[in-house]
Amino acid sequence: MAVSYDKLWKILIDKKLKKTDLIKNAKISSSALAKLSKNEFVSLSVIDKICFYLDCDISDILHIKNKS
Repeated sequence: MAVSYDKLWKILIDKKLKKTDLIKNAKISSSALAKLSKNEFVSLSVIDKICFYLDCDISDILHIKNKS
C-alpha cells in the first residue's frame, strides 16, 4: 500500500498557506513535513494535528492506494 498527500497540498494552495505555516500552526516537525512531501507514512498524531489545524477530516488530506 502507498499513501498520497496530494489532497493536503491542494488544501494548502486553496487556503493560500505555505508548508512553513503548517509546521508552525499545526505544530508538526520539519521531519514530519519531509515525510509528507515524500508520500511516506507519518504517525496518526501528525495527521490529527493537521486535521485539527485545517478543520478537515483524514480523507480530506490523504489517500491510501494499492501499489499494484
